[in-house]
Amino acid sequence: MTKRNLVLAMLFVGCYGIEAHAAGQYDNPDTIIVARDGTGQFRTVGEAIEVCRAFMDYHKVIYIKKGTYKEKIIIPQWVQNIELCGEDRDETIITYDDHANLLVEQPSSLSTLHSPLKLGTFRTYTLRIDANDITLKNLTIENNAARLGQAVALHTVGDRLRFQNCRFLGNQDTVYTGLESTRLLFDHCYIEGTTDFIFGPATAWFEQCHIRCKADSYITAASTPEHVSYGYVFNNCTITVAEDVTKVYLGRPWRDYGYTLFMHCTLPAEIRAEGWHHWEKHREQTARYMEFENNGPGADTTKRVAWSRQLTKKEAAAITPQTVFSTKSEWNP
Repeated sequence: MTKRNLVLAMLFVGCYGIEAHAAGQYDNPDTIIVARDGTGQFRTVGEAIEVCRAFMDYHKVIYIKKGTYKEKIIIPQWVQNIELCGEDRDETIITYDDHANLLVEQPSSLSTLHSPLKLGTFRTYTLRIDANDITLKNLTIENNAARLGQAVALHTVGDRLRFQNCRFLGNQDTVYTGLESTRLLFDHCYIEGTTDFIFGPATAWFEQCHIRCKADSYITAASTPEHVSYGYVFNNCTITVAEDVTKVYLGRPWRDYGYTLFMHCTLPAEIRAEGWHHWEKHREQTARYMEFENNGPGADTTKRVAWSRQLTKKEAAAITPQTVFSTKSEWNP
């Protein structure tokens, strides 16, 4: 073997060994521990996500110990089958504080003056999930920006996302369900906010969730496309309000065919008698707003807007997680 070939072989073996070690260290279904105090393998959630193999075909848990993690996190599209599990829902907190009116320097390609731009709603997230098949358990996701504009805590893009026993804290635009036809389950979660704090085009089922209104405003702002059969379904949820809140709408359509259904929910007296707002007058002809067998002082439907509907028992019986999450997509370009 020539000296040159020997060197190349040594480089190959060395690089292969490094690559194999790097790929193999966390390429397994073992649990990764994150702890701010340094007792885990990582001190930040973002670092733990980074080491997960692309397109994993096994379930991997990132266990996050109690603590406050100030991080702005993206779970990238090429990661799947990850579960982020907190040690304690109320004491395992991922937080950040961006808001839409925050001024940031714009790229030099856009302006020779380099004048600041506003950050905008869709860059304010604390956690953005681009991946499919992700589960969050026992976590608090928070955007703790002051009330200076829209401030998203959770921004979803992926499909088949599950949120169990989580809290989502913020003010305006707390939870953005950001991609049509993606399917999300919120199970026994707490969601709070001021205006349009659950919004977007995705299909989401909220089961036994606590929805907390912090201002006289709107709970939901669905933008469900016309061709998508279901938008937001709130089942067996409880709506509560802060002490100074007196008038709350169940929702308003961010786009023409917004879909929102409250059924078997407990509604407080502060829900406005008309229930829903059109946002723009013409949307009264297209918005899909419904209720079924709600209870509590805010559940009286005698003064609801004429363009909302009360489901029949037969119609309501047909709306289950199985039917809502069963989708068919055809494309013939």
